[in-house]
Amino acid sequence: MRDIATDPDDDVLPAAMAGDRRAFEILLRRHYDRIHGLAWQLTGSRADADDIAQDVCCTLVEKLPGFRREARFTTWLCGIVFNACRDVRRRRRSFKGFTERLAVMAGLLRGPDGRDLHDAIWLRSAIARLKPAYRDTVALVAGQQLSHGEAALILGVAEATVSWRMHEARRLIAAARGED
Repeated sequence: MRDIATDPDDDVLPAAMAGDRRAFEILLRRHYDRIHGLAWQLTGSRADADDIAQDVCCTLVEKLPGFRREARFTTWLCGIVFNACRDVRRRRRSFKGFTERLAVMAGLLRGPDGRDLHDAIWLRSAIARLKPAYRDTVALVAGQQLSHGEAALILGVAEATVSWRMHEARRLIAAARGED
């Protein structure tokens, strides 16, 4: 175990961990630039870094009481930022694959002819406009590639309901596309 007396944040860390708002604010002020800078380096995008830094600051409220002090606070904090950036990249890859699979399922995917980006944007918009029950079902079946039975267990509905929702989602997307 490391010598915790060497952590430069020891002056406020115990109080922040105990829920002291002022001590937490001091920690955030000290480390916000580090959080934002690392997120920017890892994502290459200031906008993403802004979002990630905000998320990390909110997450820190929940995670700080569980900090075991087995490493310096800054090391632990950098790990949280790294994981947050990795999660953003995963969600993006997952959503991209999800829209591609849904496009195939909805019959929207054609050979590349320069309209791929337009179709992908349109499809994301069409999915966003679906009722939440349909969106959730599509996310599990097309996005996560779960079987209808697996999706039914997660959603707490019958497998037939999942099948019907997928049928309706395809129909609604095709209708929105003008392919009744």
